[in-house]
Amino acid sequence: MSVALDIFPLPQKSEDERLAAVERYDILDTPREPAFDRIAALVRLVFGVETSIVSMIDAHRQWYKASEGTPLTEVPISETFCRYAMTGPEPMIVPDASQDERFRDSPHVTAERGVRFYASVPLTTEDGHNIGTICAIDSHPRQFSGRELEIFRELARVAMSEMELRRLATTDGLTGISTRRAFKEDAEKYVALARRHRSQLSAIAFDIDRFKVINDTYGHAAGDAVLKAVTKAVEPILRQSDIFGRLGGEEFGVILPDADGNAAMVVAEKLRHALLQLSFPGSRPPLTVAASFGVATFDPSADTYDSLMLKADEALYEAKRSGRNKSMPWSGATLATTRQVERRRVLKAGKLVFNDRRSVIDCTVRALWEDGAEVQLSNSADVPDELTLEIPSSNFKWDGKVAIRRPNSLELSFG
Repeated sequence: MSVALDIFPLPQKSEDERLAAVERYDILDTPREPAFDRIAALVRLVFGVETSIVSMIDAHRQWYKASEGTPLTEVPISETFCRYAMTGPEPMIVPDASQDERFRDSPHVTAERGVRFYASVPLTTEDGHNIGTICAIDSHPRQFSGRELEIFRELARVAMSEMELRRLATTDGLTGISTRRAFKEDAEKYVALARRHRSQLSAIAFDIDRFKVINDTYGHAAGDAVLKAVTKAVEPILRQSDIFGRLGGEEFGVILPDADGNAAMVVAEKLRHALLQLSFPGSRPPLTVAASFGVATFDPSADTYDSLMLKADEALYEAKRSGRNKSMPWSGATLATTRQVERRRVLKAGKLVFNDRRSVIDCTVRALWEDGAEVQLSNSADVPDELTLEIPSSNFKWDGKVAIRRPNSLELSFG
């Protein structure tokens, strides 16, 4: 069982402000991007290390925006060395982790070819919040010269500059369609119009099936080619008034103004069949693409943009569970989304407490409403159906039950 640690020795209000800065950049769980891949490649090339990482850190994990030399995409914050680098502005250099009392007993150190050299620089915003790190890691002890340290600092500044540029961008660099932030901004305008005029509006969320297998089998270049091909296949089917965006690695969203549920299902099926027709000559074995689709219709008396997309995502999740390569309408069967509640998007540090307080797991609270919450965590498998959610910064505590369980997130119902 994972047990929470006091990750950052900072006042809890400072941690709230840091997480607000993380949220401001809207980068968690976004796709790979060439600018950050290049920074990770440079760290590995310039310093001759085995592993390099550009990461963001929320309340429960270190998430890798870019990395080389590791198959991991995130680690629980209790297991990462970078939690120590987040407490100040200076780089942290560990010449030999096996000789450092903070790390020598870590399984990352004691493993065969475990970590020896570790260096990281915090990624610091202009208003002084550490939102992530860049890291250089090797299985052999070594030192860092003053010149290397200055180069490392400059690479961290480059990473922050790229994040600032990314924050202002509206177009996804790989596919040319809307970024997640731009998609949301445009969609919220349509949602406001639909509420004001009581007009029809629907949303589609879709996800390429078994995309990880494509990347593992054919390589990331092939995966990028698939994403571009999917985008080109989808765009001709949509109207000019529709909004199309890339929401995650292989996740996409569509907003359909003036479309009811039946019309949206017709569009989803057209898109699904179009993707099945894609071919990639020369791929061995032959590469095919399928996707799962979720469809939801806007309720002007209850829905926000977030709740509408949540319903589409619920339908998508059901399509995945029932066999993939399907289009599913939202059924309204889940507890947290059938009730007319207004979700407030947040990013706060939380703790899941159970087993008479003998078990405490760090989590990131992503949404709150009157009698429920959505939380992210590293693994939900060991969490019981009844627990307590605590938000230390607000002195809030709720006893609740798990309403919806996903591998890395939970929706909780209070009372």
